Amino acid sequence: MKFDHIGLPTTDRKKGKEIFISATKVWVTDYKKHPYRIEWLRFEPDSPVKGPVREKPHIAFKVNNLDEASKGLKVLLEPFESLPGLKVGFYEYDDGGIIELMEYKNE
Repeated sequence: MKFDHIGLPTTDRKKGKEIFISATKVWVTDYKKHPYRIEWLRFEPDSPVKGPVREKPHIAFKVNNLDEASKGLKVLLEPFESLPGLKVGFYEYDDGGIIELMEYKNE
């Protein structure tokens, strides 16, 4: 498991910096272009994402095997392909922390 980024919910548009993730109806910024690896998430009103994933910050980790890495964690958002070759899932740790696990298929 390796740290990848931190995600912060916002209602502010990040003009020219957002991409749309159709699977979740969320606009996100490219954290790889942020000097501190911050990803801003702006949810469409009809986004299916609800609860802690939409309301709280999350910390993301790159993992080799999403199924193995997520054992024992409470599932908040079932794994899905957010971008081609990238499978992600959102989970809650027992202390309430929101965790995103990311599995790159080509690595």
